[in-house]
Amino acid sequence: MRSDKIKKGIERAGNRSLLYATGLSKKELNKPFIAVISSFSDIIPGHVGMRRLERFIERGVCAGGGVPFMMGVPGVCDGIAMGHEGMKYSLASREAIADMIETVVRAHAFDGMVCLTNCDKITPGMLMAIARVNIPSIVVTAGPMLSGRIGKRRLSLVRDTFEAVGRLNKGVITQHEFNQLEECACPGFGSCQGLYTANSMSCITEAIGISLPGCGSSLAVSAKKERIAFESGERVVNLTRRNVTPSSILNRKSLENGITVDMALGGSTNTILHLLALAHEAGVNIPLEKFDHISESISHIVNIRPGGEYFMEDLEFAGGIPAVQKRLRNKINDCMTVSGKLVSQIAREAKIFDEEVIRTLNKPFHPQGGITVLKGNLAPEGAVIKRTAVSSKMMRFKGRAVCFNSEEEAMKSILAGRIKKGDIIVIRYEGPKGGPGMREMLSPTSSVIGMGMGEEVALITDGRFSGGTRGPCIGHIAPEAQMGGPLAIVKDGDEISIDIPKKKLNLNVSQREIQNRFAQWVPPQPKVKKGYLARYARFVTSASRGAVFEI
Repeated sequence: MRSDKIKKGIERAGNRSLLYATGLSKKELNKPFIAVISSFSDIIPGHVGMRRLERFIERGVCAGGGVPFMMGVPGVCDGIAMGHEGMKYSLASREAIADMIETVVRAHAFDGMVCLTNCDKITPGMLMAIARVNIPSIVVTAGPMLSGRIGKRRLSLVRDTFEAVGRLNKGVITQHEFNQLEECACPGFGSCQGLYTANSMSCITEAIGISLPGCGSSLAVSAKKERIAFESGERVVNLTRRNVTPSSILNRKSLENGITVDMALGGSTNTILHLLALAHEAGVNIPLEKFDHISESISHIVNIRPGGEYFMEDLEFAGGIPAVQKRLRNKINDCMTVSGKLVSQIAREAKIFDEEVIRTLNKPFHPQGGITVLKGNLAPEGAVIKRTAVSSKMMRFKGRAVCFNSEEEAMKSILAGRIKKGDIIVIRYEGPKGGPGMREMLSPTSSVIGMGMGEEVALITDGRFSGGTRGPCIGHIAPEAQMGGPLAIVKDGDEISIDIPKKKLNLNVSQREIQNRFAQWVPPQPKVKKGYLARYARFVTSASRGAVFEI
């Protein structure tokens, strides 16, 4: 066992003495040591229910014959961090989480690991650590929350709170209605109810084989989730005894399965950043264009909010990710999973309980997958958009640039009513380096939608979007403005053309004019000059490479 290096031999007397000080017995020294990494937090709704799941994982590890060691990592709630400087830390926390897990696991020579996670950057951070440390590992995602309710009307976080800001500002709803929505949209613990980044990553984690079947969509409040937690603890000991490491599961084919399922679901654009980062840690080269290729070859068969009207609970009751895999069985690779089952077996055994929630490939919600990669003279390295959340009217759009050098500037103008029909809102210097931290622009995008301008204006940025964003919103524009990307020299009034079917994003200005503008452009000084964000800005790479660290 890997842990023998801290518990075997006379030279390890001091190590063993410290282990005995934790309450371990001599008998337990002969068992596999399993790290249970939890991101429990009292401030993240998706994580407040984790204490009970920790107990079930712990019981499962003991039942399997291992010794569980509980430890924690911090997390950021994107919704609470949204719209202010706190969002700068969200994506940056992904790298910190991966580093923390690597540090603890390798320092203590654990034999195996269970990661308990749920929300946006925490899940990919844990997956990156799993690929990096390469010891037998399983991920337990804590599950989505139930839909909110006002009478018979079902509510979700983004549409009924963030977008409600725009509706209130325009006088569409009253202050009383607004207050009701914010109190009722999130009825309890769990990740937010739509196919936002947290739930997108939970579904992908199951699809690539690192969670047990059924984990991705099983509800946070369910006993099913507790059983999965127990089985995961038990199973990881089995994997440890047989030395089944993540490198035998995380490979090109399994990652392609994750992309395929993601495109069929219409998940968050953030998944591109996270899958690129995971591929980097796994030593697999997946170019940005691969996402577009898979998206073109797969249909969008599950339509959950924000783009559709279904909720995560509907996907769960329709059969969950195994049922989606059943639909896609001729489109996905037959890979091994941590359950010991091949993907083909999981798909064969799955049942589809609702033909409308999980549609057939010949009756999809959209003929292409959820995300499209755009390129052009405004995005030489690429940009991304959730095409399945864009109306047919806005698939092609030309507009006048209205430029802002921060999210805050843009938000003030939107709420002040200064954005007009035909405008394209340009938010720059919000990329990985420029932000720093590549903030999500949910507040501006949801306000635009809430004010009824979703088919009148577009928004482009070198930042990124929440999984809850819908409408003609293009993010991840690379190279980013801070690094001299073309977004830096766009001026108010410039014509920008968006053509999603042709995958084009262009600034309609001559090449000579672009060169002249760059000759006069001076990179702005870094916004943050000390602390973690300053270090992050120094080492982070382009969004087109997953915004990973490059030393």
